[in-house]
Amino acid sequence: MFVRIETRPRNRLPWATLGIALLAVGGFLLLESLDETQRRAALVRFGMTPGILSALWSTPQAGMLLKAITAAFASLAVHANWLHLLGNLVFLLIFGPPSERLLGPLRLLALFIVCGGLANVAGALTLGASAAPIVGASGAVSSIVGAYLALFPRSHLGLVLPLGLFLEFVRVPTAWLIGVWAVIQVLFAWIDPSFGRVAWSIHIAGFIAGIAFAFASRAAIARRQRN
Repeated sequence: MFVRIETRPRNRLPWATLGIALLAVGGFLLLESLDETQRRAALVRFGMTPGILSALWSTPQAGMLLKAITAAFASLAVHANWLHLLGNLVFLLIFGPPSERLLGPLRLLALFIVCGGLANVAGALTLGASAAPIVGASGAVSSIVGAYLALFPRSHLGLVLPLGLFLEFVRVPTAWLIGVWAVIQVLFAWIDPSFGRVAWSIHIAGFIAGIAFAFASRAAIARRQRN
């Protein structure tokens, strides 16, 4: 662990994490309220379309560049289906609050937006001229998971699990939960190979970017801890 972490409890509401979760849910419900034609149009409009990057590479245009930059970040708030949304929310709410307590809400938002946008761009670059839009906060959530691993490499997380007829509170090593997260991505790849190919590139890029962000924030974290 590269910074000293206080042991005294803090009761601050993780408003950045909760705000991200509410934005994701709100965006999904808004999409669900549209008819199928409008919904598909919204996914194309706000999603990160790999073909835009391919066209931009061959014929640079200011308008196309602005559209690509906007899509890289707007796509974080759009999810294709409830399973995609739920999977991201679970791991956001597990790893987001403790990361926010150490990084601070504004830095957590920067982690989510910047690293998530870069992860979606990395995913788009692996797909060439595909016209299928990339949507969702998977890369951004992966960056939070990566940052958490860098910040709390030997930590345990408390979870409430249904064991038999009762709910039990258990402490689970962080590495185990990250392993579960990786298994879920493998399952997605098995259920839908096209989605899996996208997910792996986005998740890996986000995970690495999150680790880099955490280490780049060491001085700021140390100052925050002293204050």
